[in-house]
Amino acid sequence: MIDFAPPAELSDLARRVRAFVAERIVPYERDPRLTAHGPTDALRAELVAEARAAGLLTIQAPQKWGGMGLSHIGQALVFEAAGWSTLGPVAMNCAAPDEGNMYLLGRIAREDQAEQFLLPMIRGERRSCFAMTEPGGAGSDPAQLLTEAVFDGATYTISGRKWLITGAEGARTWIIMARVAPNAHGPDGPTLFVCEGDTPGIHIERRMNSMDRNYVEGHAVVRFEGLALSPAHVLGEVGQALRYAQMRLAPARMTHCMRWLGAAARAHAIAIDHARTRTAFGKPLGEHQGVSFMLAENEIDLHVARLLIWRTCWLMDQGAKGRHESSIAKAEVSERLFRVADRCVQVLGGIGTTDETVVEMIYRDLRGFRLYDGPTEVHKHAIGRQLIRNGTEFAAPPAADGLPQAPLAKAAE
Repeated sequence: MIDFAPPAELSDLARRVRAFVAERIVPYERDPRLTAHGPTDALRAELVAEARAAGLLTIQAPQKWGGMGLSHIGQALVFEAAGWSTLGPVAMNCAAPDEGNMYLLGRIAREDQAEQFLLPMIRGERRSCFAMTEPGGAGSDPAQLLTEAVFDGATYTISGRKWLITGAEGARTWIIMARVAPNAHGPDGPTLFVCEGDTPGIHIERRMNSMDRNYVEGHAVVRFEGLALSPAHVLGEVGQALRYAQMRLAPARMTHCMRWLGAAARAHAIAIDHARTRTAFGKPLGEHQGVSFMLAENEIDLHVARLLIWRTCWLMDQGAKGRHESSIAKAEVSERLFRVADRCVQVLGGIGTTDETVVEMIYRDLRGFRLYDGPTEVHKHAIGRQLIRNGTEFAAPPAADGLPQAPLAKAAE
């Protein structure tokens, strides 16, 4: 039997989160500390205090570290509720990049690294950044990594330049991807390092002006010059950064989808209220077919997005890596939710282009979502490549457990 009803305890938790965000966090959307570069650290600290007082801080963390140990499906319900305000995930400490970085550190950090870099993040005491993207280098294709780490047997000296590093300004836990140069002392290749944000050799050149403003302290250009780290700062194993990045990608794609589903639903609700109350040509806007069709298309897109999220999360909860399915979900959900926001602006008319409602901010932020964690076109390329290599599950009879089944015949190499 296929059952789409989530467990009662998860539904109750999602309702509690929605109420918390609506009552305690939405009022902060007019706070001047929500700047063109996103919330300031001071605003974040106040929001985190609200979530901590409500018992809703970092609830996605494993139970051994004080969280609720939410499954992927559990996160889908709760993060959608948190996304009702773009400040909701910031308050609850489940926003990007911290949520994904906590997941990664929880999987591969040594015990001493977790104590220093991860646990203070879970407690909401510090933020993090993931320094991978480079101008002219690593981005959607991390294999183009140019930042280099030279190892002399005792110290890794890192040099290079990164940009679009979200939350770099003020971040205290830094995860850095660099290519260890061939050396006589050990392995080489793309490697992750973890260090404190005030380590000499990390230079924040400037913050970048961007169309989104939902990430704490925005995005920065960073230069590494004479950054000297010991082998104790290697995160995981040398040469395994690309594998670790893949480990982080599928869950991070889905949590992006969850949060933005909540934001798009908020915009949709505002557009519906406007269509009920605003009149034109003798009747409410919503009674005009052109407007009602846009609202109907929004409703369809939101339902499809939620179902894609839930099924992919369910698969990952069953043990599937979900790489192919999360690419499908990320590509389709990001496009559908942006269309929802665009229609909401259209329904609102001129007021939709102003900050009289949060719809214009959601619209701008959702445009970036089509690029975060891989542009739609990169995901479609990966999906197509997978189909050519392995065929499609739709050519095979349904599996008894609902998991994707191998195709009837594999394409020739």
